[in-house]
Formats: sequence, C-alpha cells, structure tokens
Amino acid sequence: MTEDNHSITTEFILSVFTDEPELKNLLFVVFFAIYLITMVGNLGLVVLIYIDRHLHTPMYIFLGNLALMDSFCSCAVTPKMLENFISKDRTISLYECMAQFYFFCFAETVDCFLLAAMAYDRYVAICSPLQYHTKMSMKLCVQITTGTYIAGSMHAMIHVGLLFRLTFCGSHEIGHFYCDVFPLYRISCVDPFINELVLHILAGSIQIITNIIVLISYLYILFTIFKMKSKQGRGKALQTCASHFFSVSIFYGSIIFVYVQPSSVKEEDKDIPVAVFYAQVIPLINPFIYSLRNKEVINAVKRIVKNKSQNTVK
Repeated sequence: MTEDNHSITTEFILSVFTDEPELKNLLFVVFFAIYLITMVGNLGLVVLIYIDRHLHTPMYIFLGNLALMDSFCSCAVTPKMLENFISKDRTISLYECMAQFYFFCFAETVDCFLLAAMAYDRYVAICSPLQYHTKMSMKLCVQITTGTYIAGSMHAMIHVGLLFRLTFCGSHEIGHFYCDVFPLYRISCVDPFINELVLHILAGSIQIITNIIVLISYLYILFTIFKMKSKQGRGKALQTCASHFFSVSIFYGSIIFVYVQPSSVKEEDKDIPVAVFYAQVIPLINPFIYSLRNKEVINAVKRIVKNKSQNTVK
C-alpha cells in the first residue's frame, strides 16, 4: 500500500473506549468476565437442552438455537475487542473485517427470526393447546430453524457483497470497536447510498415481518389469557411468555435504534453504547432470563445433578 492519500485501504484501525492504561486494564477484566459468563451460560444452555430429552420440544429447540447464536455473536466481536485492550496494534485487515461483520450480521438476523418463531410457538401452545403437537411438529420446527439459518446467511452475504463495492482511501480509523456497516460507510470514498438503501429495505423488512409476527402472536395470547377463568392458568400462561416478551423487547428495541433510525443520527457517540448493549449485554442476560424462572430448565439441571450424584455413588 502506497503512502498516497488516495491509495486503497486494505486494513483498518478499531477504536477502543479509552487510551488510559488503567481504564483499559479494568475494561479488559470487565469484558473478559462478561465474555466468559456469556459463553458458559449460552453453551451450557445448549448442552442442557441437547442432553435432556424432556427439553426436546420446539420451544426449547428454538431456545437452544437462540443461545447458540448469542454465543456466536459474542465470539464474532469480543475476542478482537479484548485483544485491542492489551495490544498496541489495533489493526484489522479488510477480509477479517468483512468476516467479522458477516458472522455478526448472520447471528443477529437468525436471532430476529428465532424470536418470532418462539412467539408463534407460544401462541400455538396457549391458544391451541390441543392442536399444539399437530401445528408445531418437530418436522416444522426443524424446517423453521433451518430457514432462519438460510435467511441469516443470505442477509449477511448481501451486505458483505455490497461492502466490497466500496473503496476506503482516506482514514483508516473505523471509529467503532468492531466492523459494523455504518462506521465503514463513514470512511468510504464511494457514496454508500445503495448500501444504505438496501440495508434499510432488508433490515426494515426483517424488523417489520418479525415484529408483526410477535405482536399478532401476543395479542392473541393476551386475549386468550383474559378469557381464562382460572387464575392459576392465567398466571402460568403469563409466566411462560414473560421471559420471551422481555427478551424480545430489549433485543428489537436496540436493533431498531441502531439500524432503522434515520442515517442523520448515525453518530459514533450514539451508536457505540447501544452496540455494547446488544453485542455484549443481551447475549449475557438471555440465558438467565430464560433459565432462572423456568421450572423445566431448573428441573433439567436437578435431574442431571442427581444422575451424576447417583453415578458417582455407584
């Protein structure tokens, strides 16, 4: 690469939250702890669902894939961020940057569709309990899950392909702690209008479709719950949906804030805190949201612990 200001950039510099050595060390410890807890929580949930046959139902298959995508999202972003806290060299090559964005976009897109699928699953379970096993068969569950992975991969590939039409010939500083589209648009020498248009169309469509599925599902769920005569039945139904609804709210809220708002407000100081929230905090808290108040998950853990204790005694 030449020294000319118009030479094409083949590597970028990722930013860090601070240049103070003590704060960087503290942040490294904090985010490393978040990363470990995230991986243990999500992968532990995946393993638990895999080995306990009582959890081999559509709801928990969707949940296991959601946990897998959360760990995937964390793996795409966090290791490079941690490296930048302790390394003077904060560069990332063009192809590493594209790969990082691809895996992150893939995981987030799959999450959107899985959350919608989980809302539909709860709708069928509460509104049509007698037909649940017919309407939500394991075959349909596998087809939906496979479809979410295909859609996530295609969505990510489209945006990565469009990023390759851009050239970066000015600043090497991305202004973000990972490779995301808007920071790359800011330093592009080519007008990213087409990229932004496609992003808003595709991301907006995914948001609208999945949000409609979630909203309609929960409207029917609420109507069904209010019609229930048993207080115990209403309480159980609400408890079943509470974790998912809370997770949906914080996930879609942060994604909409970053990717669907007008581009005029896409400023570095505004999107980084939100990016930290949905790239670090949401993958961290999801396993706890779905596990701590879920009796079936807790019972599955108890069964495994009991079986291991019995095997140890023998």
